[in-house]
Amino acid sequence: MTVSEKIGAIGVVPVIKFDSVEHAVPLAKALVDGGIPCAEVTFRTAHAKEAMRLMKEAYPQLVVGAGTVTTTAQVDDALEVGAEFLVSPGLNPNIVKYAQSKGVPMYPGVANASDIEAALELGLTDVKFFPAEVNGGLNAIKNLAAPYVNMRFMPTGGINEKNIGEYLKYDKIIACGGTFMVPQNLLDEGKFDEIALLCKKAITAAFGIKLKHVGINAQNVDEARGIAQEFSKPFMCGTREGNTSCFAGDYVEVMKEPYYGANGHIGIGVNNVKRAKAYYDLMGYEFHPESIKEKDGKMVTAYFKDEIGGFAYHLVQN
Repeated sequence: MTVSEKIGAIGVVPVIKFDSVEHAVPLAKALVDGGIPCAEVTFRTAHAKEAMRLMKEAYPQLVVGAGTVTTTAQVDDALEVGAEFLVSPGLNPNIVKYAQSKGVPMYPGVANASDIEAALELGLTDVKFFPAEVNGGLNAIKNLAAPYVNMRFMPTGGINEKNIGEYLKYDKIIACGGTFMVPQNLLDEGKFDEIALLCKKAITAAFGIKLKHVGINAQNVDEARGIAQEFSKPFMCGTREGNTSCFAGDYVEVMKEPYYGANGHIGIGVNNVKRAKAYYDLMGYEFHPESIKEKDGKMVTAYFKDEIGGFAYHLVQN
């Protein structure tokens, strides 16, 4: 995977300001433990360079980038300590060209059509959209993306747990930057367990992760119909039958013959199966290739190779 592909797979880029380098390594651990192996360390304080070095040395799998890059000297400082991408609040052609000469991906900030045309002139197709919510949010991005069909965006500014899922449903969004998963007060107070939990919540919100249904393996069609009917009684719901299974409401699926999982399976609902699968691929999970199904050109389901408690589990479209 390229750096841009990794960022796109993670979908969430924590934007971090360090007031003390002593927090760098424990924060890196919290990010990895929380399922967000990525960090944009801003050059808003003098600790940025050393913090990036410490984070990358302690956790090589962490995708570390430098933010608020406004000088060529900062480009050099970031690359010296292993930064893998650069982000700037605006678009300075000289800085972008210098970064390009160093072979490092850079996401300069844009806010309007003129900025985008300047980015295209520099050969860029991936940019930061900043400040996102102030400049119209997702609707503005969609309007800008219409005439600039090859441009992709990394919105930052006003992104939070409530709106990140909607942003990431749009296929022109690479990832979303934000501070809500690493609040400055928790970082300054060294509450890294709480940050790790917020990271997990951020991933859940970003991908729309939820329990979609529980699957039960029946031995034949008649047994599947009978089990679905029995479950429909306490759930006070109807049943419906498909080609391979019977459903009781939306939450209990009974397979007409044994399928994945010794006991059955768990359906994990996500907003975009392809995007979620890319995330889990990056996190080291494996999938049954033959289980990956598409409909109308979109990935709609994919089974993980592992089982948990005798249950297979799979991604499915929300």
